[in-house]
Amino acid sequence: MHMPPFETVPFRHRAIDLGDHMKTHTLASYAAALALASCSVTSALDAPASLAEAAAEPLTAIDEVGNAKYLGTATRTRCAVHLALQGARTYELGRVYSSTMPQSPFADAPVAIGYKASQGLPYTAHIANGESGGAIGSQGTQFDALGHFGSLPGPWIAGAGPLPSASAVYFGGLTQAQVKPTDASPLLHLGVEHVAPILTTAVVLDAKALHGSSLPAGYSISVAEVEQMIARQGLNRRGILPGDAVFIRTGWGEKWQDPNPPQGEYYTGGPGLSVQADLWLAAKKIVVLGLDNPFTDPAAPCLLTGTCAPGPETLPGLPFSDHHTNLSVKGIHQIQNLDLTKIADDRVDVACAIVLPLRVQGAAGSPIRPVAVGRPRD
Repeated sequence: MHMPPFETVPFRHRAIDLGDHMKTHTLASYAAALALASCSVTSALDAPASLAEAAAEPLTAIDEVGNAKYLGTATRTRCAVHLALQGARTYELGRVYSSTMPQSPFADAPVAIGYKASQGLPYTAHIANGESGGAIGSQGTQFDALGHFGSLPGPWIAGAGPLPSASAVYFGGLTQAQVKPTDASPLLHLGVEHVAPILTTAVVLDAKALHGSSLPAGYSISVAEVEQMIARQGLNRRGILPGDAVFIRTGWGEKWQDPNPPQGEYYTGGPGLSVQADLWLAAKKIVVLGLDNPFTDPAAPCLLTGTCAPGPETLPGLPFSDHHTNLSVKGIHQIQNLDLTKIADDRVDVACAIVLPLRVQGAAGSPIRPVAVGRPRD
């Protein structure tokens, strides 16, 4: 049984991790794929596009916390209900962090914290920040700070000159000079140390159950499917409330194995959320979006190997559109590599979630140990 919501704030529309997914040695493969659409991408970014306009809707305030401003008494009160339910269980949603777990191909190793220069993705307008060493915000269950992604005025064409990072814009309209003035600088704003402790209700949506099987790599979850999951799980009355966390089980997390086999599939691609569905959730004022996948965005293997271009459903010049929308525009944090198998199998549709990233000075992300407390439906 689901408790009635304690908060009924009217909804209105408001306001990319590659982890360290921009490592230099991987840019060539991305460039090969994106070059397939480079001519159209450059002109498309200059032209009006309904999705781009929706994702770029201006915010009413510039701040360091983004949608964490919706956390407070209402979200804590909603959480308390689930903590007190008879039969509630505690679920570990994070992966065990080890040297033998699946490793992101975009991160460095071993652990050694340093600050990397802002990096661009050829033929796109993305610009990303991260740390060296790989572990901080790039491996295991990871959390994206708002400063992890920004965007350029137009696609950066490899070979046409150095990355024009000085023209980058971040969440709230902050500039590169304000966020990361030098290559070796930590993030001066929008770093993970500014993230508020996240104690809120989490809505766990089960895309695998909706489809009857795990979603394939590159699959984009649509708005209609999000609405179907909400209805199927009996959440129409409650809906998605301001300040909620939304966790989506795609089934891709079942490919996570530790020790990771030599031909491990986990980081070869993954399903994700369509930009339309991402904007739909953003309109509900969620504070964090987490999936059991490596990239949040849909990623076909051919995109990661450089043998195909981004799909037409992405924003012009921004193939990792969910990253751009969430981090650069809407102020929504992201979590990758969640373990949602047990909580989804137990049909815990709403739970109290606790998400606490490390307060690493000036870092673009952090490993986390998220937990949720909720009562199984059965």
